[in-house]
Formats: sequence, C-alpha cells, structure tokens
Amino acid sequence: MEAAWAITMSLIVILVLILVLIWAWKILNWLWLKPKRLEKLLREQGFQGNPYRILFGDSKDLLKTRKKALSKPMNLSDDIVPRASSYTHHTVNTHGKNSFIWLGPTPRVTIFDPEQIKDVLNKMSDFPKPNSNPLVKLLATGLADHEGEKWSKHRRLINPVFNLEKLKTMLPLFFESCNDMVSKWEGMLSSDGSCEIDAWPFLQNLASDVIARLAFGCSFEEGRRIFQLQREQAKLALQLILKIQIPGWRFLPTKSHRRMKEIDRDIKASLKDMIYKRERALKAGEASNNDLLGILLESNQKEIQEHGNGDNKNVGMSLEDVIQECKLFYFAGQETTSVLLVWTMVLLSRYPNWQQRAREEVLQVFGNEKPNFDGLNRLKIVTMILNEVLRLYPPVLGLTRFVKKDMKLGNITLPAGVQVLLPTALVHHESEFWGEDAKQFNPERFSEGVLKATNGRVSFFPFGWGPRICIGQNFSLLEAKMALSMILQHFSFELSPAYAHAPAMLITLHPQYGAHIILHKVKM
Repeated sequence: MEAAWAITMSLIVILVLILVLIWAWKILNWLWLKPKRLEKLLREQGFQGNPYRILFGDSKDLLKTRKKALSKPMNLSDDIVPRASSYTHHTVNTHGKNSFIWLGPTPRVTIFDPEQIKDVLNKMSDFPKPNSNPLVKLLATGLADHEGEKWSKHRRLINPVFNLEKLKTMLPLFFESCNDMVSKWEGMLSSDGSCEIDAWPFLQNLASDVIARLAFGCSFEEGRRIFQLQREQAKLALQLILKIQIPGWRFLPTKSHRRMKEIDRDIKASLKDMIYKRERALKAGEASNNDLLGILLESNQKEIQEHGNGDNKNVGMSLEDVIQECKLFYFAGQETTSVLLVWTMVLLSRYPNWQQRAREEVLQVFGNEKPNFDGLNRLKIVTMILNEVLRLYPPVLGLTRFVKKDMKLGNITLPAGVQVLLPTALVHHESEFWGEDAKQFNPERFSEGVLKATNGRVSFFPFGWGPRICIGQNFSLLEAKMALSMILQHFSFELSPAYAHAPAMLITLHPQYGAHIILHKVKM
C-alpha cells in the first residue's frame, strides 16, 4: 500500500514538474526566444531597429517621445508627422524606411512601398487585423474588427445602408443638422457681423447630430448621452493603448477597467432598447426604413427570411452583432467627419485664396439655395480641398495588420508573428510620391482626380484601401461637402490669435487645444 502511495506521489510530482517546465518554456519562448528569432529574421531581410529589450521593448521610449511631442503646440505648419506620429517619425529618421519597433515582445515593421501596401490591404486573410486588448474593443468593434466569413456577411448586410440612392434620401437630414449649427453661429455674431468661436465642439456636435438623426431617427439631444459615454470610453481606451502591456493586467478590477465595462453595459442597454422598439415596429409594418438602423434591420430580416430555417445561427446578425454595428455607427460616423471638417476650416483659414475659390464655386452652383445632391457631386474645387486635407491630416495616422504565416511581400519575406504598420500620414507626406511640396497645402495636385495625383499608386488611403476600404466613405464626404458648402455660403473665417496648432492622435487626429476661429458674416 505504501509503495503504491509512493509511486502515485512520485507520478504527481513528475507531472507537476513537467507542467512547470512546459509553462516555463512557453514563458521563455514568448519573452525571449521568439522575439530574438524574429529580430534575427528581420535584420536578415534588411530591416533595422533597436535591439529587443525584454518584455517592454520600445514601449517606454514610445510613451516618452509622445509625451514630449504633445507637451506644447507646434509651429503653424502642415508638417505634422513629427508631432502627431512622433515615435514612428523618430524610428524612420534613425533606422530608415525599412525599420521596426518593439511593442513589448512583438516587432512591428513599417511598410512604405505603395506596391507592398497594396498587397497587404488586398490580401485580407493573410494580413488580418491584430488582436487588441478586449477592453479596448469595448469602444467599438463590429465590421471594423471582424475577419473572414463574419466580415463578408456583415459587409453584405450593411452595404444597403450606404447605397448612394439611400444617401440621396438622407440629404435633407444632413441639411437640417448643418442648418441648426449655422443658425447657432449666426446668433452668436456681434453687431459688426463677427464673432470668435472654438469650432471643434460645434463640428463634433454637428457630426453627432447627423449620426443620431440618420442612424436612429432621433436628435442629438436624445442621443447625447451615448455620445458622451463613448467619448469618455475613447479617452479610457487611449490610456489603455498607451500603457505598457503587462500580461494579465486587464483582468484586474482597476477603476478605469470597471468604468469601461460600466459604460459598455450602459450603452448596450440603451441601444438594445432602441433596437427592440424598432424591430417591433418593423414587424408591425410601422417602422421607417429610411434611417441606418431601419435599413440594417430590414436587410438583416430579409437575409434571415431568404436563407434561414429557424435553426441556422450563421444566417443574419444576432442582437449582439446589431448592437456592435450600432456602436460603430455612433463612434466612427461622427469621428471621421468632425476631424475632416475641423482641419478643413483650419486650413481654409490659413489659405484665404482657397477659401475664396471654394466659396465662389459653392455660390456659382447653389447661390443662396439649399445644396442638393447633384450640385454637391459637381463641386470640383471643394473636392480637391477635401482630398488635400485628408492627405495632410488623415483621420487615422496608420493601419496595422498581423502576419499569420511567413509571407513574401515584394522582395522581402515577413515571418509569422510580426505586425505590419502602413503609416498613412508618413506616406501622405512623402516627397518621393508627392513632390517637393509634399508637406504643403496644395489642392491643385488633385485637379485631375486621385488616380492622376497618385500616378495609380496606393499612396493615398485616408479611408483605407482594397476590400476593407471604409464603408462609410461616401457618407462622410457627402456630409462634409454639405457642411462646408453651407458654412461658405454664410461665413468667411480666419484663425484667432488664440489658436494653438496642435494635431494629436486621440483615437483619430484631433486639434489638442481646439480650433479657435473668427467668423465673419458673408455680405451678399
């Protein structure tokens, strides 16, 4: 009996030792062996970067560089990369375009070549989006985060929402939101027909109001709480992204972690109630299908009716799926347009000749009348200006992808396990692609369209590129054209002496200290 007991204990001890050794080997491989192997392979391919430092990599330097860059405004210049994308800029300057940085034990390679960028963005399954912290995903996932069949299904179901014919029907709501903002500004004018404002919060509220009306058939006031909660969550998510990632830290019930989960529950409860009400109305034949939620639910219901058999869970979207897409509508829909409009106003304040050319075009096409769909599509100078703003101030400064398996990319081979950065802002500011005036505002470069301006290369991708190009691109540009046309019809504007130029990546490219502008009533 004792002998059997001793044998049992020995086996348990051996098993525990084996498990400990396996665990220790995995930790050693994750923390040291794999990173050093990847570093060796990258250097053999001609990439340069700092030597790997255990666990933290370049994270401490990245945070230090960013903090220094954002500590004060910059000169009034459009060469924003050193401030807004400080560590990538520093790395490229130090190690060259073929460089990498360390995000903890994961190397991230910078890809500049337009042909290689094209390959990465075209080959979705080989270059998926990297896994992010689940707490960060609470901000917004949906279509932007899905891969494979789920992405294909969601893209197909959401496509009708952004159909051009549908966008035409939404134009009156664009007008209402823009008109409300213009009326507020007119009410603020002094007796001499001018006033100073921070345009940034107004433009944020404008884009939010458009999304509230168009996505959910309610006003900004009704949707205000969700927008406020999302903005708070975005700040918390950014703090999380910028922190040095310690394994297991996300499971600790810290104050910010608890708050992010609380906000997520709150937003989901509001959206769930909204969706349930709309579904009941849809089934009763009472619901409008002219807003984004109505179109999405109608598209989803049609899919289930045509391809579902009651038990097939892979057909259509679940309630959770619809909620996630609604969160994405709310967040991405207002972020992209508001940052495009704010930098457009800043640039047109600095370049009054282009502001005047745009106003003359708008008045020639619309006069003092309400802008219409056909007219907005004929605005050549306004389109040139918006493209140049998107080139110099892209809403997102870079796109990241993950290498699932060893991949040949042009004349290099990327090993499985590395991340890839497609540095949108750096490519948009690169003189090799855009000429000696690459860092200067010159809408004329787009006078013959994007294809001519880029010589057919993938060197302009403010909304992404390829199969995953932003589904809301036309929505955002149409809204921006409407808003800019109405602003130009009513006001001229210039930068206030209080304006501090400080582009900063806060999920998207925000003006860190606002956009202080002096408005003048246009005399007709």
